[in-house]
Amino acid sequence: MIYRILTSALFAGFAAGLIAAVLQLLFVQPILLHAELFESGTLVYDATAGTPSFVERPAFNIQRDGLSILFSALVYTGYALMLVAAMAFASEQGHTTTPRQGIMWGIAGFITVHFAPAIGLSPELPGFSAADVSPRQVWWFSTVAATGIGLWLLAFGTSWRAWGGAIVLLAAPHFIGAPEPQMFRGNTPPELAGLFATRALGVGLAVWACLGTLAAHFWTTEDRS
Repeated sequence: MIYRILTSALFAGFAAGLIAAVLQLLFVQPILLHAELFESGTLVYDATAGTPSFVERPAFNIQRDGLSILFSALVYTGYALMLVAAMAFASEQGHTTTPRQGIMWGIAGFITVHFAPAIGLSPELPGFSAADVSPRQVWWFSTVAATGIGLWLLAFGTSWRAWGGAIVLLAAPHFIGAPEPQMFRGNTPPELAGLFATRALGVGLAVWACLGTLAAHFWTTEDRS
C-alpha cells in the first residue's frame, strides 16, 4: 500500500509540477517581475498620470527558472502524496476512484489549498501591505485544515450531523476573518495585483485538476498491476 501511494504520488506530482511551472512561467511570472520594478522604484505608480501597463515576458533564466521548476515539482509531489493518501483512505472505506472522479478530487484540493485561503489572504504581489507573517500562517493552516475536513464530510458524510459540521468548518475561518494590515499602502498598481491574483488562482485550478486526474490514473493503474 505504501509503495503504491508513493509511486502514484511521485509520477502524478512530478508531472503536475512541470505543468504548473510552464503555466506560471507563461502567465504568472511576468506580472511578478513587473511588480518588482515598482517595489524597487525602477517604475513609479502614479494613479493620476498613469504608468506603463505592458508586462513583458522575460527571457528564460536557467538558474532562476530552473529552480522554480524544481521547486514546483517538489511542491506538487508533496500535494500528490496527501491527495493519493486521501484516495487510499477513501478506498479503504469502500469508495472507488476513477480518473474522471480524480478531477473532482483535484478541484477539492484546489479549494482547500488555494481558493478558501485566498478569500481572506489573496495572492500578494511585492510592494503590497500585509499583516504579520505568524498570524497569517496560523490562519492559513487553520483554514486549509478546516476546509479539507469540511469537504471530506460533505463528500463522504452519511448524516445531517456530518453535513452540518462540514458547513460549520467551511464557514468558521471566514467568520473569524484573516489577519489584516493596520493600514493599506503600496507602490504597485492595484490593477496589476488583481491580474496577478486572477492568474495565480486560474493556474492553480488548472494544475490541481490535472493533479487529481493524474493521481487517480496512477492510483488505479497501480491497483490493476
